[in-house]
Amino acid sequence: MAGLREVLSRRPAVVAAALAGVVVVGAGSWLAVSAGAGTPAARSSSPPVTTTPGKGGHPVPALAGVTQVAIVLANSPRYDKPNHRVPGTVLSTWEYRPSILPVIATRPGWVRVRIPQRPNGSTSWLPADDVALNATTYRIVINVTTRRLALYNYGKQVFTAPAGIGTTTDPTPPGHYFLAFDEAPPQLKAGYGPFVMVTSAHSPNIADWEGSGDALIGIHGPLGEDAAIGTRGARISHGCIRLHEAAQRKLRAVPPGTPIDVVTS
Repeated sequence: MAGLREVLSRRPAVVAAALAGVVVVGAGSWLAVSAGAGTPAARSSSPPVTTTPGKGGHPVPALAGVTQVAIVLANSPRYDKPNHRVPGTVLSTWEYRPSILPVIATRPGWVRVRIPQRPNGSTSWLPADDVALNATTYRIVINVTTRRLALYNYGKQVFTAPAGIGTTTDPTPPGHYFLAFDEAPPQLKAGYGPFVMVTSAHSPNIADWEGSGDALIGIHGPLGEDAAIGTRGARISHGCIRLHEAAQRKLRAVPPGTPIDVVTS
C-alpha cells in the first residue's frame, strides 16, 4: 500500500533508542529483553522450563513444545559443522538487538542455530561456550493457504486468528523462521497496533525496501484492512502478516527466539 511500510527496514532513530540488555530472570524462567525509550513494555515471563541459563548452559530436556534458544554472547565465526569454519560471522546483536536464536541441533560442545541473515533458512553451528542457553515454550504457525495464524504454548494451540498475508506478487515466504525482536510501531503511522514483531524472514522478491538495504517480514496490526482480513484472512500485504489488533495483543508474551513456521498446508 502506497505510503505505508509493509516490509520492515532498518530505522536507526527508533532502534538505537532501545536498551540492548538481556536479563536472565532465574533458572527455569524465560529471559526478558529490557525495555527502553520507544520500545514496548518488557515481556511477561512464560511458564517455567527446566533449564540452566548461563555461559555454555545445559541442553534443555526434551519437553513437548519446548524450544531451546541460544543467546549469542560475542561475535562468533560461522561453522557449517562442528570445528569446520566457513566464511561469515554470527553477530551478538542483529539490528541493534541481542541475537537470540532457536537451537535446532546439538552435539557435545556445540549448538546449531537458525540465523536471521539472508538467504532465508540460514543456519550455523556455534561453540557452546559462545552462547547462553534458555528456552521458549511458544511457537507460531502461519498457514498461507488457509490465511490463519496460530499460537502454541507447550505444543497446545492457544488461539488462532485470520491473517492478512502477502500477495502472489509479494508472497509471505514459506519456511522456518523465528521472532528476532519486537519494536514500537513507526511514528505517525496508524494501524500497526501496539508493537511490531520483527521476524528472521526476508522478502523473496524485495531486496531493498525504501533504501534500507533489506526487506524484513513483520507481524503487526491491520493497517486499516480489518474488513479485508475479516474472518477468513486475505492476500493483501507485501509479505508481512497483518492481524486484527485483538489477535495481535495475544502475542505480547511471545519472547525472542520463538520459532515461526510459515506453512502451506
